[in-house]
Amino acid sequence: MPVPAQRDLEATRGILASWLATKIAGASDIEVGPIGGPASTGFSNETLIFDATWTADGAPHTESLVVRPEPVHHTVFMEQDFESQYRVLTGLGEQTNVPVPPIKWYETDTSILGSRFFVMGKMDGRAPGDAPPYTMSGWLLDESSPAQRRTLVGNGLAAMASIHDVDWKGLGFDFLDKPQYGATGFEQQLRYYEASYEWAAREQPAPPIAAAALDWVRANAPASDPEVGLCWGDARINNILFGPDHDVVAVLDWEMVTLADPMMDLGWWLFLDRHFHEGMPAPRMEGFPTREEMVAHYEKVRGVTARDLDFYEVFGGFRFAVIMMRIAHLLVEFELLPPDNDVATNNAVTRVLADMLGLEQPGPGLSNYAGAQ
Repeated sequence: MPVPAQRDLEATRGILASWLATKIAGASDIEVGPIGGPASTGFSNETLIFDATWTADGAPHTESLVVRPEPVHHTVFMEQDFESQYRVLTGLGEQTNVPVPPIKWYETDTSILGSRFFVMGKMDGRAPGDAPPYTMSGWLLDESSPAQRRTLVGNGLAAMASIHDVDWKGLGFDFLDKPQYGATGFEQQLRYYEASYEWAAREQPAPPIAAAALDWVRANAPASDPEVGLCWGDARINNILFGPDHDVVAVLDWEMVTLADPMMDLGWWLFLDRHFHEGMPAPRMEGFPTREEMVAHYEKVRGVTARDLDFYEVFGGFRFAVIMMRIAHLLVEFELLPPDNDVATNNAVTRVLADMLGLEQPGPGLSNYAGAQ
């Protein structure tokens, strides 16, 4: 479910046309077409997609663009790190082979759209849907063969592995470090999500399953970080644009980018696969690799041995449960659900976590918003 419209899109067209006139040298007669957004994403940040047309050197030009404004009032994460997303995408696009959308401009003047924003070139491709989930509806279910699905998942894992191979120090990505939360690596991640848990719990009841998962994570944490690398954060096929041959066109959604053990990304990937297959009222999609096959493919592509994945899957589930606590609050704030809903405590995330930890299920069935998350 995308964030509900928060601005006058017709007025925004004129604002963006005037702004583009200051960015495109020699352009005249700039027009911004109708503004749309992602049709089947999760509770994502605001995204404005449009075609811009103009005349330059006597010739007409058209370009499809994507604007990502910084969220200010309706935030999913405790900290946005908005500029960091822009800097990471710029660095990856200019200096690595990680497939990301081309960054066009970054605007710090908040008077234009009400917050900072950056502009990307639109990439042609399709992402498996969040809402409705790709396991229940959409092109991956209806149009792709089992062999194509297997290819898609393998290509997605390879794209994630390419992120983990990035020389983040050489690229100057040290700005992603958050020493205020502890040492770089798991300690920093745990302290950040503990703070996020407390922040989200002030708005919605803390799910007993999330509390149990946090206790489990604290008790079972790895003794050290054998590797610290660039982690995508929200590592899943829903955040990848795929081409007609199920190849990767672009890796999207970098709100959770950080420095950590790459196994954290792989654990999140595996948990999200469970979430969409085990947490939804649909069978596992034919052709999808098993957990063991996905891990083996990642190991082969990167030339490493995966470790601590049982731990990082549970840690991924805890982190997602914290995000769902915040989303539950936003659903009420947007008047999409009544205040007495059970989304924070009973959703596909908490149900999968309960299974993994051998805990009692949070309710008799899927939450009334579980189909989207």
